[in-house]
Formats: sequence, structure tokens, C-alpha cells
Amino acid sequence: MKLTTKQNNPISKKKNDAVESSEASATQRLGVQVLARAAGILRALEQNPDGLSLGEIAKIVELPRSTVQRIVDALDREGIVIAASLTSKVRLGPALIALAAATQFEIADVVRPTLMQLAKITGETVDLAILGQDKLIFVDHIEGTHRLRAVSAVGVSFPLHCSANGKVLLAALPEPTLEKMRRRLKLTRFTKNTIVSWSELDRELNSIRKSGIAIDREEHTIGISAVASAVRGPGGELAAVSIPVPTQRFLLSEKELTQKLIKCCQTFSRRFPSTG
Repeated sequence: MKLTTKQNNPISKKKNDAVESSEASATQRLGVQVLARAAGILRALEQNPDGLSLGEIAKIVELPRSTVQRIVDALDREGIVIAASLTSKVRLGPALIALAAATQFEIADVVRPTLMQLAKITGETVDLAILGQDKLIFVDHIEGTHRLRAVSAVGVSFPLHCSANGKVLLAALPEPTLEKMRRRLKLTRFTKNTIVSWSELDRELNSIRKSGIAIDREEHTIGISAVASAVRGPGGELAAVSIPVPTQRFLLSEKELTQKLIKCCQTFSRRFPSTG
């Protein structure tokens, strides 16, 4: 057995440290570049909700198709993009719904006491929803106390044109934004009461703007009606407060529910005036 003492070579150590630092810096730059490219692809898909082919994406973001393929594959594994159709196009995926809902924590937190108060004084389910491209997304939900009650869930999406909260959100949009919606929103029929023409829907939106209230009379689901009003958070975030009710009970309590909804939303707006 032989004893030995490790000799430190300061020059060699400096060289190794410099190499490691250079490699770490290069890895960091590469990571930032990939994130920036992924963000560019997502923005391209945001502007094209019906989907884009890999070639179309590559042209928009000015990247090689092979690079786009690798990034899209990674996003697809996470559910951030999905196949749009049988034509090899991709579009934004469902994982973004939960992410979008999570970014709205501020307005959900601020409005929650209003939702709880409204649920308490009506005994009915109360929901908070926001716009998510061409649909609405529930971001908060307080269940009612009635044995027979309407039930939804945070993260669930609904059509805009045939729900009380969806229509009140549409009515609150500026005209240029609403015009873009007209070009891409499909007015699908869900029940015999669903509005399926823009001329009729525009008339209803005008009425909603005057009253501040939107009504769903079994337009999305037979047996469920609802009343909704729009609110804005302190930063100008637009949201809809709605009370979905079994239709049989709604017919008897529509006026009372509407009055209580308006009062609660007005109280919220006075306490938290929008600056946006």
C-alpha cells in the first residue's frame, strides 16, 4: 500500500471551471430559445383556432418544419396542442383551459365572497365564468342547498351563444372583438330554444346591454334555465356571474333571482371599481 497526496493544479481547475460555465450558459440559452419558439407557435395557433398544418406553422414562425415538428410533438405530449382534424392540422389543446383558469385567480378570489353571499340568499348554485377564445370557462362554483339543483364544475367550458353567462359576456365585448367572434363562432343548436342566427342573437345582445341581464331559457340544456350578469375585476377583467336553476323552479323565482343578482353585482362593483 502506498500513500499519496492529491496535488491541486490551479491552472487546470480554472480551465475546467471555464468549460463548465460555458456549457451551462449555452444550455440556458438553448432552453430560452426553445421556450420562445414554443410561445411563437402557440400564438400562431391562437390566431387560427381551426388549426394549422406543420408547414403553415413553420411559415408563420419562420422556422424549419423539422424544428416545428419537434416542438409540436413535445406540446402534444402535454396536451397543450392536439390534432384538429384528419387533415394533419393541430390546434390549441385542453390543457390550456386549466392553465387559463389558473391565471384568473385574482378575479375569482375577489368575486368569491359575492358568489357565496348570492348562493346563501337564494339557496341556488352560483357560477363565475370567463371568456376562453370561442367559449366560456367556469373558474368558480358555489353549490346551492336545494336537493334538486344545477351542478357545474371549475374548468368546464360552455358555448357562448346559448348560455346566460356566455351571452352576457358577448354583450360586454367591444364591437371589433364581437365582429371577430361573428366570423368564427358556430351557432350550434342544442335545443329547440337555441338561437342559431346572428341577426336574432344580435337583437338579444342589444337587449342585454340595456338591461345588464341575460337569460337562458333552456337554450343549452332542457330542464335548466339561468340568469347572468357581467362584472369586472379591479384590473378590468371581464367575468359573468350566473345562477343556473331547474326550469320548473326558475319560472317561479326568475324575478326574485334577477333582483338579487343585480343587487349583489352592483354591490361588488361599488366595493371594487374597475380601473381597467
